[in-house]
Amino acid sequence: MPTQSELIYCYDGSFDGLLCCVFESYENKEIPIDILLPEASHAILFATKSIPTDTQKAKRVLDSIPKKMGVSALNFVQHAFLTCLLQKELHILLFLRLGFRHGRSVMNMLTDDIVNTLFKAVKYLEQESHLFKGFLRFSIINNVLVGEIEPKNYVLPLLVQHFCERYPEERFLIHDKTHGMGLVYQPYQSAVIPIGALELPAVDEEEQTFRELWQLFYDTIAIQGRHNPECRMSHMPKRYWKYMTEFDRIQKNITPKLPSSSVKLLSTSAHEKSKSISCK
Repeated sequence: MPTQSELIYCYDGSFDGLLCCVFESYENKEIPIDILLPEASHAILFATKSIPTDTQKAKRVLDSIPKKMGVSALNFVQHAFLTCLLQKELHILLFLRLGFRHGRSVMNMLTDDIVNTLFKAVKYLEQESHLFKGFLRFSIINNVLVGEIEPKNYVLPLLVQHFCERYPEERFLIHDKTHGMGLVYQPYQSAVIPIGALELPAVDEEEQTFRELWQLFYDTIAIQGRHNPECRMSHMPKRYWKYMTEFDRIQKNITPKLPSSSVKLLSTSAHEKSKSISCK
């Protein structure tokens, strides 16, 4: 029987590294009190154990999950690793230990605190990624569609398929400022890469004109008699407004007006007009 140890596992932050922590737990018949990155363990009074990432050990654990618990459990664990849940690594380890003991039924054990906590975290991840499919706004900067987000969860892997299929012939960048990562795409090639500090150049006059047109359109189709700020914030929380074009002038308290060049702009082709894009 495994014993609750007084050890803290330290790993490299990768999913393979976490699977190696699971392997270590079984090999030494111990359950750590937490699993942390090395830099997060310096101020901890408990003893630490560094768990190196071994691809062979990680593969053994990875292959065993669908065999013992089913493919849905593997997908669930991979999504759980993307969440912002505190101590998610320890929760995943304990979930996998439950799964290796109970098999496929672990996915139905919602009364268990570990399983229930992970299910709530994964549901929040999926809800947030779904919202960004509609709330993300692009602008053209140097002929590239650029959008910025500040999610609580690491949602970029869940957004790859949606945006790559929606804009297959475009070049775009989605910058996750929270996690310092970016989804980079050019026709039929995509990658999620680390991005440190990213300073975007100021938008040019043409881009600003299209932003104002989009804000004008947003206000024009609004029904003033049904204006309900509380309802809007319940469906579109204010933390998303920072990077949404239509709310930019609300935060700056600017009254929208039709640009003087609107007649010329409205006569351009549909392709040229798509300078500011609303992703639904």
